[in-house]
Amino acid sequence: MKIKKFTFNSFQENTYIIESNNQCMIIDPGCQNKMEEQIITNYIKSKNLVPVQLINTHCHIDHIFGNKFMTKKYNLKAKIHESDFPLLENSTIIANHYGLHLDPPDLDVDYINEGDIIKIGETKWEIIFTPGHAPGHICLLNKKDKKIISGDVLFKMGIGRTDLPMCNHDDLINSIKNKLFTLDNETEVFCGHGENTTIGFEKENNPFF
Repeated sequence: MKIKKFTFNSFQENTYIIESNNQCMIIDPGCQNKMEEQIITNYIKSKNLVPVQLINTHCHIDHIFGNKFMTKKYNLKAKIHESDFPLLENSTIIANHYGLHLDPPDLDVDYINEGDIIKIGETKWEIIFTPGHAPGHICLLNKKDKKIISGDVLFKMGIGRTDLPMCNHDDLINSIKNKLFTLDNETEVFCGHGENTTIGFEKENNPFF
């Protein structure tokens, strides 16, 4: 199993490809322009990977810029938590508010819920419901290899912002304390922005806790 990180768009968002047995899962495609689309598709092609899953940890625009492209390119249907559908549905309006162009994402999506298991090759990723930064935010946990894709819930020495519509600070803190900080300290955290970290490091050093 390999996790490849790409940092895309004006928000410096981290897009992830998880690879196993020539299959791959695309998480939060933030590719905003043709050059960024080329970078990720060239990588997929060079590794002879077959994309079989497209997952959004949440539907803020910086994490879904590439949804339209990926669903069309690889004939995939995005998977999101149902509570984030309003963000997806209104994403072009939100992008316009920032003065940005967003290709309207496909609204024909599948819903994922806490406890669901996503399989990629020989790997299994458990869906964890972690609202706060977004109402339907989820994380993906690989218990066996002690890795978690945290989206914008937890960052190195930081947490997701909660000053946007449909955010809730108390929910975010509860998600981190009750869902993430109960994991093994060695669990590596792949964040939606910035560097990787570990659960143990954040429990000891994160200024918000």
